Amino acid sequence: MATDIGLNRLQELLAAGAQLVEVLPAKEYAQAHLPGARNLPLGDLHEQEVAELDRTRPVVVYCWDSL
Repeated sequence: MATDIGLNRLQELLAAGAQLVEVLPAKEYAQAHLPGARNLPLGDLHEQEVAELDRTRPVVVYCWDSL
């Protein structure tokens, strides 16, 4: 289940080894993304890409949309 977190909690999770995933299209990811974020576009998500995530570490998924 998705949970909204603030910046402080994000920093804690990343410091503890969480993986950061941006789900916007590659073009938008290239324009701006958080440092260390991996791009897995939601509209083009494949099982192989998801399988590459480390299942032993938490995953923080975000989507920056200026609209």
